[in-house]
Amino acid sequence: MKTPLIPFFLALASLGLVACSQSDEPAAPEPVVTEAMTQEPAESSPVESVNPLLADSPHPHGFPPFDQIESSHFKPAMEQGMEEHLAEIEVIANNAASPSFENTIIEMEKAGQTLQYVMRVFSARVGAHTNDELQAIQREMSSRLAAHSDAISLNPALFARIESLYNDRESLELDAESLRLLERYHRNFVRAGAQLSEEQKEELKAINAELAQLGTEFSQKVLAEVNDSAVVFDSAEALDGLTESRIATAASEASDRGLDEGSYVVTLLNTSGQPPLSSLSNRESRERIHTASLTRGSRGGENDTTGIVSRVVELRTRRANMLGYDTHADYSLEIQTAENVDNVNEMLSGLAPVAVASARREGEAIQAKINEVEDNPFDLASWDWDYYAGMVKQDLYDFDDSQVRPYFEMNNVLVNGVFFSAERLFGVTFEERPDLPTYHPDTQVWEVFEEDGSSLGFFITDFYARPSKRGGAWMNSYRVNSGLLGGSPVVGNHLNVPKPPEGEPTLLTWDEVTTMFHEFGHAVHGLFSDVHYPTFAATSVPRDFVEYPSQVYEVWASWPEVLSNYAEHYETGEPIPTELLNRVMESEIFNEGFRTTEYLAASVLDQAWHQLGADDIPSGDEAMAFEVRVLDEAGFDYDPIPPRYRTPYFSHMMGGYSAGYYSYIWSEVLDADSVLWIRENGDFDRETGQHFRDTILSQGGSKPAMELYMDFAGREPSLEPLLERRGLLHE
Repeated sequence: MKTPLIPFFLALASLGLVACSQSDEPAAPEPVVTEAMTQEPAESSPVESVNPLLADSPHPHGFPPFDQIESSHFKPAMEQGMEEHLAEIEVIANNAASPSFENTIIEMEKAGQTLQYVMRVFSARVGAHTNDELQAIQREMSSRLAAHSDAISLNPALFARIESLYNDRESLELDAESLRLLERYHRNFVRAGAQLSEEQKEELKAINAELAQLGTEFSQKVLAEVNDSAVVFDSAEALDGLTESRIATAASEASDRGLDEGSYVVTLLNTSGQPPLSSLSNRESRERIHTASLTRGSRGGENDTTGIVSRVVELRTRRANMLGYDTHADYSLEIQTAENVDNVNEMLSGLAPVAVASARREGEAIQAKINEVEDNPFDLASWDWDYYAGMVKQDLYDFDDSQVRPYFEMNNVLVNGVFFSAERLFGVTFEERPDLPTYHPDTQVWEVFEEDGSSLGFFITDFYARPSKRGGAWMNSYRVNSGLLGGSPVVGNHLNVPKPPEGEPTLLTWDEVTTMFHEFGHAVHGLFSDVHYPTFAATSVPRDFVEYPSQVYEVWASWPEVLSNYAEHYETGEPIPTELLNRVMESEIFNEGFRTTEYLAASVLDQAWHQLGADDIPSGDEAMAFEVRVLDEAGFDYDPIPPRYRTPYFSHMMGGYSAGYYSYIWSEVLDADSVLWIRENGDFDRETGQHFRDTILSQGGSKPAMELYMDFAGREPSLEPLLERRGLLHE
C-alpha cells in the first residue's frame, strides 16, 4: 500500500491491494486522480452529511462501517476526496514562502487522506465483492482518477519546489528517512513526466487516461470470462473422482445458475491449471475443463482480451519511450531490486533449462504410469498431468491429498496454525469481533492485541470463493499507521477456497494451507509497520521485495511445532500420524519441475511483452502466436505444461506486476536464504520473531530493500538454498 497519493498513485499498483502468492490475481491497477475536478464544485449535497465514507467511523481504529456503506456512496466520496486533495496541493504549490521540507514534502505527505481512504475501501470491495454498480463506477472513474494524478504529478509549480529541495538536499541536514523521502518524491515526479514539455505532458495524460480505462476493462472482462467459462456436466458420473462435497457444490452451482436438475457446474480459478484435474478420472471431463481454462479471453466475443493486452503494451511502451527508456521493462525495473532487464533475463534464462529438464523427467515418470494403468495408453497431455502425477506421488510417498485434507480444517488452520505461530513469534493475540460489520457474511473480523494487551488493529479474513470475487489470494489495507499521521492498521486477507455445502467442514489442500500462511505474511507486514512517513508504511517496498516476508512466513506452516498444533482430524481430534506427516514433508519437492516451469514460463511471457520495442508489438490477432513463439524460443516447448497464466488472463502482467512477475522467485532467493538463517541462528521463538519484526516487518520502505535484508541476515543472499529447496541443485 502506498500512501500518500502521489507516490501511491504513481506506483502502478492496485490502490489498497497488496500482492500475494503465486495463486494471486492482482487486479488491474486502480486508476488515479482527476483534472475534471478543477471545474467549479457542485452545490452542497445532503450526501456529504450522510455518506459514511466521508464521516469518522463509529468503530475503533477507524474500522470501515461496512453496514452503512452502499455502492452509491463511492462516486460522490471520490469526487469530494479529489476536490479536497487538489485544494491541498494548490496551497502547497502556490505557497509564497520559499520551499522547505516542512512546507512542501511534509504537507504533501498529509494531503489527500480522504481520497486515499475512499480508494482503499473501494478497491477492496471491487476485488472481494463487486457488483454491476461498482463496476460501472470503476469504468467511469478510472480515467478521471488518472487525470487527477496527472494534474498533481505534472504541476510545474509543485515540481519546482520539489526540485529545488532535491538540488539542495545535502545542505538540508535531513535524517536518513527524511532524505530518502525527498529523493523518492523527486524520483516519482520525474518518472511521472514532470520534466516533459507541455506538449508531451498532454500526450502523457491521454496515455494514462486510456491505460486506466483499459486496466478496468481488462479486469472486468477477466472476471466475467472466468464465470462464463464454467463447465457444465449433465451427470455425476462425469465428475467421478471428486469428493461428494465437491460434487454437491457443483450441483448447487448449477441450481444457482438456473440449470435443470441433474446438471453440475465446475467453476474455474484464474490460473491455467484447475484443482479438479487432480481428481477427475474421466479424461474427457479433464480435457473439457482444461481447454475451457486455457482458451479464456482468446475465443473472440465480448470478453476477448487479446486486443486490450496489445494496446496496453503499446501505450506502456510509448510512455516509457517518452520518458527516456527503451521499453516498459526498462522503465519498470529501474526502481526494483533487480535494477535492469539484463539481471532479470539472466536469472530467468539460467533457471529455465534446469526447470524444464526436471519437468521432462517428471513427465517421463507420469507417462510410464499412464502406460502401466491404462488399457489403451495415450500420450501425456496437459489435462492429464495432475491426475497421474497424483498416482506417481502415491507410489513414491504412499499417500494422496485425500488422506491429509481431513487434518486441515480451515478454521483450525487459522486459529491453531496461523494465529498460534504469530503469538509464539511476535507475542500478539487475536480475538474475534462478531460485533463489527462486514461486507459479506463469509468474512470474519479479528482484533489484534500486542503482548502487553494493547490493541494493535484489526484483521479481516475472507477465504471463500464467489462469483463477485476476483480469483487468487491477496492482502489489502483499509488503514495504515505512521508516526506522522498516527492511526492504526486494518488489513484483510483473501483466498478463494471452494465453499462446501451447508453444515460440512471446509477441508484445505496443503497448497491452500501454505497460501493462508503466505497471505498472513503480508498481513503482519501491514500490521507491524512502524515508520514515520506514510509513503514508506506497510508494504511500500519494491515489487520484487514485497513477496519476501510473506514467502518466509510459509516456513511456519510446516514447522513441526506449528504443524503439530493444527494438523488434527476434524472429526476425531487425533493428530496427524507422524508417519503420514513425514511423508507429507518428504514430498514437498515432488513435482517441483512442473511448478517451477509453469511459473517461469509466465515470467518469461511478462518480460517478453514488456521488452518489446514500439515497432514490434503484435496486434490482438497475433497475440497468441506471439506467446507460442516466445515460449518455444525460451525453451518452454513442452506441451504438457502451459504457463501458469496465459496472456489473455494474465492479470499480474496487466496489473501491478507489469514486467514484475519474476519477483516471486527473485524474492524466494531471499526467502530461502532467510529460512536457512533461521535454522542456523534462530528457532520458532520470540527472539527470532522479534528480530524479523524489528529488521523487516516494521521497516516498510524506509530503507533500501537489500539494506533491510542485510539488517536481518547479516550477509549477502545465496542462490543455493533456493535450488536445494526446489530440488534443482544437482539437476
